[in-house]
Amino acid sequence: QVQLVESGGGLVQPGGSLRLSCAASGVAFTHYAIGWFRQAPGKQREGVSYAAPIGDAYYVASVEGRFTMFRDKVKNTVYLQMNSLKPEETAVYYCEAVFRGVLITRENEYTNWGQGTQVTDSS
Repeated sequence: QVQLVESGGGLVQPGGSLRLSCAASGVAFTHYAIGWFRQAPGKQREGVSYAAPIGDAYYVASVEGRFTMFRDKVKNTVYLQMNSLKPEETAVYYCEAVFRGVLITRENEYTNWGQGTQVTDSS
């Protein structure tokens, strides 16, 4: 079982940037497929970015070109760099993981997740 702890959320102005972190403990993160999801108030959780243990990340159309997911194997941490943020992207952002060797886009296939980190538009 892997424990996940997200951090890096906060207040951000439209067009601003934040870097979210997802630190894993318990197992090596490198063997896990990763997904970043977000849930805005009153809305369902939606996927943002996904990655297999090896290979490039996939981004949903609404964040393509603005968000970047990357791993630090030494720190056993996954990051989500978010640029040009929009007010409607205010949400709780979650990191999720599953012990699979392929890219997973369906949230119900993930088996581990953190407590989330809040990203809020400050305008």
